[in-house]
Amino acid sequence: MAGQVGSVLAVVAVLAALAAAVVAAVRLRARRGIATAMQRATYDVLHTAALAADPLRAGLSPGTAAKAARHLRTLVGAAGLTIADGQRCLAFDGRGSHHSDQFTAAAARALDSHRSIVLTASDLPCDQVDCIVRGAVVAPLSGQVTAVLVAVADDHPAPGLVQATLETARWAGSQLALAELDSSRERLARAEVRALRAQISPHFIYNALTAIASFVRTDPERARELILEFAEFTRYSFRAHGDFTTLAEELRSIDRYLTIERARFGDRLQVRLQIAPEVLPVGLPFLCLQPLVENAVRHGLSRKPGVGMVSIEARDAGAECHITVEDDGVGMDPAVFAAGMPETDDGQHVGLANVDERLRSVFGDGFGLVVETAPGAGTKVSMRVPKFHPGVRA
Repeated sequence: MAGQVGSVLAVVAVLAALAAAVVAAVRLRARRGIATAMQRATYDVLHTAALAADPLRAGLSPGTAAKAARHLRTLVGAAGLTIADGQRCLAFDGRGSHHSDQFTAAAARALDSHRSIVLTASDLPCDQVDCIVRGAVVAPLSGQVTAVLVAVADDHPAPGLVQATLETARWAGSQLALAELDSSRERLARAEVRALRAQISPHFIYNALTAIASFVRTDPERARELILEFAEFTRYSFRAHGDFTTLAEELRSIDRYLTIERARFGDRLQVRLQIAPEVLPVGLPFLCLQPLVENAVRHGLSRKPGVGMVSIEARDAGAECHITVEDDGVGMDPAVFAAGMPETDDGQHVGLANVDERLRSVFGDGFGLVVETAPGAGTKVSMRVPKFHPGVRA
């Protein structure tokens, strides 16, 4: 009997130890997690705002409004929420959608006056006996002249609901403004690429065709090879798709360009390449390296008597690829670049300015061109390109 009692006590002791271990583990997890109610509330708000921001950053449409409305309603704490543009409700989440026409009319008034509107039950008559709508807050989105946020209340709109709606509308408007900024940057980048292509055409094509024509009678085979190189160069330069390319593709186009230029300059043009194989797949903005080489040949070496050298180097630098284009030509006055590399009468420096702006718009202000030059001392242009960057797909 005593032995049985001892066994029972041992089992109880083991179970008590396990329970204590479980309690300790739960407490440890609690300490590791968000410990207070305030921290949990802060996390919930920020997480919900992030979920709403993703569709809003894509611009305002019925699709993005539908994805954002649920999260915006959670932020406001309303019984229902709609995003309206003065002509229709783009999306509705929660209760009260049968008042959409009334909300649309109120949205139009808010947009016309550029002021928020608080609606009460008398402003929202309804025939449905089970209707819970007792008011609404209509708030134009900050910076937007075409959309409002309507928060539906199941009681008279309290000051807390009004303030939450106004702040949420201001925040949502800022997200849409950022979306418009991103879109503007993309349009600017595409316009700059088109402008750069237009710049390449008149500056290069005439000289290339003249050089090819000089070999038609004396060396037909050489002329044929140059025509093929010229065709491939123009095909790449005027391709209709993709804002990005790889370093390998850009270097192939540069090789074709230099082949044609060597036909013009003969032994006067020397080229030195030093390319690390591991950086060849690195993605970079389309036509951001070729203009630097063209600038070195056209403005550096063509004005220099005797032999000139163009050096192109691409080094592996950890998370980045470092690229330099250097010539030992006539150089330039450094003061020219102090005002942002303006274009001169003959188009000089426009390629550098274009590349510098596009690098900064894609990778950030820390990734612009670095130009080292002086009269008679040649020119060295350097750039840093991240090996991996969100949105860069070659």
